[in-house]
Amino acid sequence: MGLFDFFKKKNKETERVGGMEDFMTLIRVYYQSVLAANLGITNLGMLPDLATFKRTLKVATQNNKLGVAERSRCKKMIEQLYGLNDNFFKEIDASIKKNCKNLNSVQPYLFAFQGFNNDLMMLVGNLMQWKFRVPGVFKKLLYSMTQKVINDILTKNNWKDEATFKTVYAVRQYKEKLGYSEEWMTEYVYKIVTLAKKEPRPQAEDMDK
Repeated sequence: MGLFDFFKKKNKETERVGGMEDFMTLIRVYYQSVLAANLGITNLGMLPDLATFKRTLKVATQNNKLGVAERSRCKKMIEQLYGLNDNFFKEIDASIKKNCKNLNSVQPYLFAFQGFNNDLMMLVGNLMQWKFRVPGVFKKLLYSMTQKVINDILTKNNWKDEATFKTVYAVRQYKEKLGYSEEWMTEYVYKIVTLAKKEPRPQAEDMDK
């Protein structure tokens, strides 16, 4: 169930908020809010996630500038639901400011972030594997494991599998282009890993029934 479905439905047995799908939706909303505010975008059709967020939560436009109030509201929700600190958002702001000087640079930037996200998550999934079975209560251990995997992706060069090496190289290129730090990547991946561990397992649920 996504963030916006949650606001519309009342069934207490199926409602969930703060899951991985909601997190990724809010991240997209934050990016689109910053882009709108920085570049003076007024066409909501260009920013579908922001448009849904704005309409669903009835966020009023601040000082006739799209993105300002929405960014603040979205940031507050992410902080409250997921505990990410101000540095996390500052790196996103700096990345967008560095790479998006005009409207023509927006789509290439968003495609780059999508590629970065996809390759990074694929690598993490392949490299952590058994570590995903570590119980969620061992948060410090899981964080240190995530930290090591990110460090390996950014520094290790003796990968046995050629496909893994190519993906690692692609992630490093994306990182340099987007301007994210190792610390930011660790926080981002750790949050997704912990949320993924909380997602329901349909097969298990079906067996219980």
